[in-house]
Amino acid sequence: MSSETLPSIGEMMAASVPMVRTLNLEFTETTAERAVVRMPDQSDFHNHVGGPHAGAMFTLAESASGAIVMTAFGDQLGRAVPLAVRAEIGYKKLAMGPVTATAELGRPVAEVVAELDAGGRPEFPVNIALTREDGAVTGEMSIVWTLRPNK
Repeated sequence: MSSETLPSIGEMMAASVPMVRTLNLEFTETTAERAVVRMPDQSDFHNHVGGPHAGAMFTLAESASGAIVMTAFGDQLGRAVPLAVRAEIGYKKLAMGPVTATAELGRPVAEVVAELDAGGRPEFPVNIALTREDGAVTGEMSIVWTLRPNK
């Protein structure tokens, strides 16, 4: 099968993660170093001040981190399962309108895979910035992921 017929990471996540479909997330960039995911403004997911609910923003950021993890380590799925270990989010400014999550991998892919090759269970951070359309950072999130070796 050529790479032209393979589904994109965004298509795969929309097919396998119901919350991605629920929030109508749009995957605009996915590489092994960076993922960008946009959540449109949707009144069904507004909070008491008219912006996106904190839970929706958390899910947006977590989805961006998942996209980068699948892009960077999807070729390891036969021998390890990616799992989120812990997450921390800080809400900095009021988010109004569409929100974009930009995720960046915190360790080199080769370093993580080398640790897995050596029999370890590597952990690695993914850092995410949440921004409004005007570029203002409304939140920051860090998620530590692991590759749990299959038994």
